[in-house]
Amino acid sequence: MMTWSSMNFQNANSPIMEQLIFFHDYTMIILILITMSILYLMLTLMMNKFTNKNLLNKQNIEIIWTMTPSIMLIFIAMPSIHLLYLTDEINKPLITIKTIGHQWYWSYEYSDFKNIEFDSYMNKSINKNSFRLLDVDNNTIIPMNTQIRLIVTSNDVIHSWTIPSLGKKIDAIPGRLNQISMLIKRPGLMFGQCSEICGANHSFMPIVMESIPMIYFLKWINSF
Repeated sequence: MMTWSSMNFQNANSPIMEQLIFFHDYTMIILILITMSILYLMLTLMMNKFTNKNLLNKQNIEIIWTMTPSIMLIFIAMPSIHLLYLTDEINKPLITIKTIGHQWYWSYEYSDFKNIEFDSYMNKSINKNSFRLLDVDNNTIIPMNTQIRLIVTSNDVIHSWTIPSLGKKIDAIPGRLNQISMLIKRPGLMFGQCSEICGANHSFMPIVMESIPMIYFLKWINSF
């Protein structure tokens, strides 16, 4: 989760988020290269006192400054499109979880296991071990290193189920089922919030996903 004065991304908890961070760094290198080149050319033009009265146009330079940005855009677009398709890919999920957005809480259904259902409200009791506006009374328990499909919808208005450390954001729309796939590499808690302005208490419907080893997940399922 994010902390005060943190200038970087959260630690990636999924392969997709790792690739998104790599793509961000890769794109920033290209942008810095473009910015430095333009600054250098601007300074050169301002400080250069030589002129060429016979140079009116030049086809070569026109081709260069037209083709160079196009090539750079291709270098940015290709990995971007690749990541876009990877994000939407569903890879034979082992578990399906249905998420329903309400004003202002989330409901989860584990239809693969005894039809387990529960609501997840923001935890209003604050103590030194809790995170204000981020803790919930019922965490979403999922096994690590397992392909999971999340089916998202809404019961009233448009919500948006978002966990930044997983690189996942999907809209919850009434009357529509959206799905995403996720794979979490390590155990731990992942925090998120609704990122769609859905009403007066929009900022009070957090998401907490808890990743645990498969053996403990099965014990948790059997406890119902």
